[in-house]
This record gives sequence, C-alpha cells and structure tokens, in this order.
Amino acid sequence: MANYLKSLLTFMLVAASLTTSSLLRAEEWKFAIEEIPGSIMDAYAQEFKKRIEAATNGEVTITIYPIGSLGAPTETVEQAADGIIHFTNVSVGNLGTIVPESQVFLLTYILPSNPDATSKILSSSDFIYQDLAQDFEKRGLKLHTMYSEGPQVWTTNREIRTPQDFKNFKMRVMVSPILLKAYEDMGASPTPLPFGEVYGALQLKAVDGQVNPAATIEEMKFYEVTDYLIWAGEQELVTTIVSGTDWYDTLTPERQQLIADTMADMVDFIDRVVVRFNKEKLEKIKAAKPGIKLVELTPEERAVFRERSKNTHAEYVKIVGNRGQQLLNALLKEVESSE
Repeated sequence: MANYLKSLLTFMLVAASLTTSSLLRAEEWKFAIEEIPGSIMDAYAQEFKKRIEAATNGEVTITIYPIGSLGAPTETVEQAADGIIHFTNVSVGNLGTIVPESQVFLLTYILPSNPDATSKILSSSDFIYQDLAQDFEKRGLKLHTMYSEGPQVWTTNREIRTPQDFKNFKMRVMVSPILLKAYEDMGASPTPLPFGEVYGALQLKAVDGQVNPAATIEEMKFYEVTDYLIWAGEQELVTTIVSGTDWYDTLTPERQQLIADTMADMVDFIDRVVVRFNKEKLEKIKAAKPGIKLVELTPEERAVFRERSKNTHAEYVKIVGNRGQQLLNALLKEVESSE
C-alpha cells in the first residue's frame, strides 16, 4: 500500500508539473478586425488562427474580435501599440492620424490596374517592408503585411460621371486628411463618419454616397439605401495587419518567423477570397435589388478624375513633408516597374 501511495503521489506531481508547464507555454493572441464576422477580414483572421494554432499544436490560441468589440479601428491600433491586443487588421484610411506616411495608399489613381501587380507590391514590396515599415516602427507598430480587399465602388443616390456631377454631393469617407482632400479634388464634399453610422446616414440622406468594395457594400446592406454602384477605378481598399513592437520583440525568433511565414503563405489565399467575395456578393446585390444601376466609367471619364488626383499627390507631400515626397517617388517607381 505504501508503494502504491508513493507511486500515485509521484504520478500526481508529474501530472501537475506537466500541466503547469503547458499553461506557462500557452499563449492567447488577440486579433481585432474592423469588419463583421463573415467578411474578408474575418476570413483572413480565421485562416491565420487555424494555421497558427495547428503549427504550435495549440500552444498559441487566437481570439478574434470583430467590428466594435474593442472600440473603433483607431483605438485597436492604439491598443496594439500598447500591447493590450496582439494583432489588428485595419484599412489604411483609419491610419491617417496615426501613421500619416501610410496615406500614400489613399492617393487616387496610383496603384496598378492589374490586381496581380497590386498584390505583389502590397505583399512583398521593398518600399513597404524596408522603408514604410520604419514609419510604423516610429509609432510603436510592427507592420506585418498589407493586402487589398478589391476595387473601391461608389454607392450613390445619383449618377456620377464627371467632377461636375459631384457638386454639392456629400461623400462619406474615413477620417483621413488625404481622403478628405482626394474627394474634394474630385469635386465632392467629403464627410467623415464612423463606419457603423454609414447606413443610417445614407438612409436619412445625411450623406449622398459612400465608397467601399462590393463585398462590404453587400455585407453592410448599403445597396438598400442607394441607387447606383459606380466603378471609377480610382482606388483599392488597402488594409494593414499590425502588432505593437514592444509585444512583438518579446517573441522568440521562431515565433516571429512563424508569423512571417504564415502571412507570406496566405497571400494567394486572401487574393482568391477577395475575388470570390466581391464577385459573389455583387451577384447577391443584383438579385436582392434588380433595379440598382451599375455604372463603369470609361477610360476617358476616368482620365478627367485622374488629372485631378495630381492635386491630392501634392497635398500628401505637403502633409508629410520631404519624407512624403520620398515615399511617393518610391511607390510610383515600383508601380511603373510592375506595369
């Protein structure tokens, strides 16, 4: 009996030790997104969660927080910088007041028209990950990756084909100095509003239009309170995934490499998701509202808006200074090489 009790005690001590060791190794990574469950950002976060948890045999678990769970997008970026959360996926339009340099991706008619070329720049550009990343680091942020959610689409209550059509037109935009300037230069009256207020503002005619990819327009039901979907070719919705540098620097080199490798391997995955979501959700819009009018601007019509975008480029340099000119030149050079 004594030997049995001794063996049982030994077993319990070993089990307790293993459990404690496991708990010490276990980590929870909090991942905030600025969109709803079932969105493109959610698809990315869910796939990242699946891959990381599998690669670490469950030593790392990831909890995903959709839109509004932890505050506004800018607040989640601040929480990431403070180490309160570990990842946040936010569009560049919500970074303007935190990392002004990133607004180079809000300039109209600047990215390649070829989606593959845009994807390559956003996922592997030296300009982004060796240059622009330094501007994130100055704000305590580690820039992991960028990707596009697809072409921006104007949802409007009247047809827009020229800058004159934008006269007295209140266009909802994200809170970004460059976006305000961009739509002012195109002839509209830009109106910043939180994302959660857009539907009501469209419904009550407080704004006349908004801009987002087709997938977001369907998910948020913006098509219900609008008459036109207009493809002007002016922008892609570029998003970023960032962490706080203080937290990131505490990770082992192996963990850091795992994050980098996982996100690099997910480029093709998210590109396919973006194409599929935008195609399928546009079809849902057409089925739900057969009378909605779809408009694609001609090359000549786009050229008029493109010419006006030069003023926005100058404003970006004015806001960011010499650093802005350097970044703009570097991006334009990469775009030219890609085409």
